[in-house]
Amino acid sequence: MLIKALKDIWLTSGFVSIEGGQLIMIFVSFVLIYLAIVKQFEPLLLLPISFGMLLTNLPLANLMKPGVGEEVGGLLYYLYQGVHFEIYPPLIFLGVGAMTDFGPLIANPSSLLLGAAAQFGVFMAFLIALLLGFTPQEAASIGIIGGADGPTAIFLASKLSPKLLGAIAVSAYSYMALVPLIQPPIMRALTTKEERMIKMDQLRQVSKAEKIIFPIIVTILVSMLLPPVAPLIGMLMLGNLFRESGVVGRLSDTAQNALINIITIFLGVTVGATASAENFLQVKTLQITALGMVAFGFSTVGGVLLGKLMCWATKGKVNPLIGSAGVSAVPMAARVSQVVGQKENPSNFLLMHAMGPNVAGVIGTAVAAGTLLTIFGK
Repeated sequence: MLIKALKDIWLTSGFVSIEGGQLIMIFVSFVLIYLAIVKQFEPLLLLPISFGMLLTNLPLANLMKPGVGEEVGGLLYYLYQGVHFEIYPPLIFLGVGAMTDFGPLIANPSSLLLGAAAQFGVFMAFLIALLLGFTPQEAASIGIIGGADGPTAIFLASKLSPKLLGAIAVSAYSYMALVPLIQPPIMRALTTKEERMIKMDQLRQVSKAEKIIFPIIVTILVSMLLPPVAPLIGMLMLGNLFRESGVVGRLSDTAQNALINIITIFLGVTVGATASAENFLQVKTLQITALGMVAFGFSTVGGVLLGKLMCWATKGKVNPLIGSAGVSAVPMAARVSQVVGQKENPSNFLLMHAMGPNVAGVIGTAVAAGTLLTIFGK
């Protein structure tokens, strides 16, 4: 009797049912867990994404099983509805807005141009993806990786190409984590030593009134121009208004800490859970990974080249290195500009100047997503 019971347990276990594709995906999840913990590559999202990938590929666990009628679905299926109904990314933006100081952008409005130029990679990757045979909706979702904004990439992919969501999310967050490795060689290749040594004048002091008015004006202008992106911009600017108003400290603190941490867990695990073997193990996944690198590289190129143009136009008052911060990996990209500039001139402090393009990149990527969604949304 005992032997039969043990045999039945074995025959109905996942060990008997596991397939080759699932084994490969479990191994991939182990690699990502290693990168998140040991190498600390964007661990706040890469760790839950990789564990969600592990969970969804465990045979017979059915964590992403849809609920049909009275039949209860899997845990992650219900949590995933926050992605499906576009709830999690805007809530992440609420927290990001509460943590972001738009002062450097307000003090130097030309930073908006650098944030826009850094979206060059989005459209380059979009065009290359079309040439490779991706649909316009898939190409748009892949291209947005170049903005280095994980929540925006997830927001757009969930609307335009849900089947590619796992591959796009992993690619987006992996490249965000690799900003300090990818950007410096491109920055040095496109600039001269003299340009990298340029010191910039101190930014003017921004008044509290300006900081309060800014999120309101941006919300109205961007949402009126591109209605589909109103959830992202609206929540980003609401979070920033919490921060700058000075009258809702508890709400600002919650958005910056408890709320964004909870949503990060739900978002990461459920996005990782979309990376099942049948969805992930395709030639498209490798193409997406390569195109993500192309997108990110060209975004850096676009920002630096416009920085060089602004350097020439201002007769050497703008250090072109700050253009690379036009991607929306805040504040990592701005820190990279600071590090590269300080290596050439130890007395150079570019961080606050780079924060202008950096936060402009958050807005720029959302605008790029809204543009693509307006054109290719169903």
